[in-house]
Amino acid sequence: LQHNSHLLVYFTMEPITATPRLHYSFKVNSPDVAYTEDTITSQYQYRTTKTKVVDGELRAEPVSTGYTFRTERKVPKLGVMIVGLGGNNGTTVVAGTIANREGISWRTKTGVQHPNYYGSMLMASTIRLGHNEHGEETYVPFNSILPMVHPNDMVFGGWDISSMDLAAAMERAQVLEYDLQRQLVPHMKSMKPLPSIYYPDFIAANQKDRADNVIPGTKQDHLERIRQDIRDFKKANNVDKVIVLWSANTERFSSIVPGLNDTADNILAGIKQGEAEISPSSVFAIASILEGVPYINGSPQNTFVPGVIELALRHNVYIGGDDFKTGQTKIKSVLADFLISAGLKIASIVSYNHLGNNDGKNLSAPQQFRSKEITKTNVVDDMVASNPLLYKEGEHPDHCIVIKYVPYVGDSKRAMDEYTSEIFMGGHNTIAIHNTCEDSLLATPIILDLVMLTELMGRISYHTEAEGEKYHTFHPILSVLSYLLKAPLVPENATLVNALFRQRSCIENILKACVGLPPDNHMLLEQKTFVKSL
Repeated sequence: LQHNSHLLVYFTMEPITATPRLHYSFKVNSPDVAYTEDTITSQYQYRTTKTKVVDGELRAEPVSTGYTFRTERKVPKLGVMIVGLGGNNGTTVVAGTIANREGISWRTKTGVQHPNYYGSMLMASTIRLGHNEHGEETYVPFNSILPMVHPNDMVFGGWDISSMDLAAAMERAQVLEYDLQRQLVPHMKSMKPLPSIYYPDFIAANQKDRADNVIPGTKQDHLERIRQDIRDFKKANNVDKVIVLWSANTERFSSIVPGLNDTADNILAGIKQGEAEISPSSVFAIASILEGVPYINGSPQNTFVPGVIELALRHNVYIGGDDFKTGQTKIKSVLADFLISAGLKIASIVSYNHLGNNDGKNLSAPQQFRSKEITKTNVVDDMVASNPLLYKEGEHPDHCIVIKYVPYVGDSKRAMDEYTSEIFMGGHNTIAIHNTCEDSLLATPIILDLVMLTELMGRISYHTEAEGEKYHTFHPILSVLSYLLKAPLVPENATLVNALFRQRSCIENILKACVGLPPDNHMLLEQKTFVKSL
């Protein structure tokens, strides 16, 4: 390059990159890990940092706790009961797993499409295990860390206020391509949802025309019927375990009423008395807990009122929620974390959505929209609180959520976001995003991940060095599911994390601990120092 009579010579060098190596199974070679036919047992040192202010100075102290993790290797036959089985999500879950299991391909205008589990963290992503003797990074599928249920082997059933068989409901949903639907009809036309609970006060009035498949009687009758349905499903399908998941309409928030739903005993008494403020989703949760069955809430309402949480703790049954994290909120939990971590002060977030499926129709009612607004607004709270250099106590970005029902777009949801941040020396930066996402095709893999992870956690137990040989299960509130949910439910006084990559790392590192492997800290010191590579 000739410039100002000087010859400038640019040397370019291709970066030295090793080829990632993917392996589909592995075994840990360590004296701290024992494999038997039935279990994997690991001895693990959990290292963290405690902080304390002493004489006005913050002191940081590295601490270590010894854990023993034991994982049962036998994968059970799993039954999944979906509340809202005939909805867009329910039919897409069933159709998608059948297509994968049967290897059904279909024609589109661009060619032949083959089934997959794209969008599932456990089925379609990898983790970095380490590097080999050549410095090449080694990856394994996420679902190979520990034995997990395969979606193809799941047995599905559930409830819906609409009596439509699943083949007809799939056609009504308009999610899948016609040629795929055509081939799935023989597999799905005999599948019909069980009658469900319908309390008109909790969902939009525009859902009334669907409600032709409801359980009669009192709330106590409803509770007993759901419990019996779970027992019958388990027996009829010869499954070892059942998980119940709510994928039905968003409900309005329930009022927390002292003496009604504030304790386990009060809410059980309230059901017997037919109290109006106890929601369908809470009745399903209580029925599941009393049957010893994990319950996951995939919608934003406050299903887990204090009485339901207390009941889950009393019976030591896993619960998880709230609200599937699919498109706009998932992006928000990444972008907000990036901006604030980069020292940029988000001043406002404006999020607009429009969609035309039944979820959008239900959310067009103000009370149901308010439930969704709460879960979508709170997603940046922990990231804002993490940086008091940018935000004073009590300060928070302006955050506006808009959702509109536009029938024409169907399941193809449009999301538009604007992030305005304060930058160096009084400047401003605005990022605008347009995101078109097929709602149920994003939600379905998340449903499968929630079920797979919840089942796995039921096979993991632990004890600490101080406790001897007495094993415990994890806390009944499964906060490990946070990566998959907009408004994560966490135990009382626990840290609420919404930052997406922290949530994913949590899952990865807990599962690695169960096979005696350290967290991936990304330091790569062997490549940054003169120390001989490990």
